[in-house]
Amino acid sequence: MKILGLLRMNHKAYSVILLSFLFFIYLYGNPDYSLEEARKVLRLIEKVQKEQLKPNVRKLRKIVVTESELNSYIAFRIETEKEEVMKELHLKLFKDNSIEGKIFVDLRGQKLTKFLRPEMNLYFRGRIEVKDSRVRLAIKDLFLEDQPVQPMVLDLIILIASRIDKTEASSINDWYDLPYGIKDVKTDRGEAAFYY
Repeated sequence: MKILGLLRMNHKAYSVILLSFLFFIYLYGNPDYSLEEARKVLRLIEKVQKEQLKPNVRKLRKIVVTESELNSYIAFRIETEKEEVMKELHLKLFKDNSIEGKIFVDLRGQKLTKFLRPEMNLYFRGRIEVKDSRVRLAIKDLFLEDQPVQPMVLDLIILIASRIDKTEASSINDWYDLPYGIKDVKTDRGEAAFYY
């Protein structure tokens, strides 16, 4: 899955995606997220990338993104990249890197084990851990619809998604590189601060 790769893009790709997205909105109406908020996050990403080119900047700077802006950006990326498995990821941000979220997964047309369904809502609660410019999600609770399940269920879904995308499978417990230039992430109620 491309969850942690959501913040990586170059400037030309932004333009193509934004034009495609505007055409999509024109044809199908306004989605449940704000294009303006998604654009704001894209501008912040571009700012971070430009500032990485400045020589000898040692003091950590930060950008703050609201929960709504982050969710709009994630929805924008899922839509424009035509994600095949993860159709929705919605996050709630709390103090001390605690988060909750909902993932809507569409596995129609795939061979599934008995306990997986073609369309599923997964709900999770956990904590973002950051170390040496790497990040992972430590899941405390995971539910498939209203039933508690083990985190390995999410690993199975990641495996199926990796086969569809023809990418290397990973685990929800893996550490991932933070996007280029980002050194740390700290959440508070309704917002996330990215340090670069």
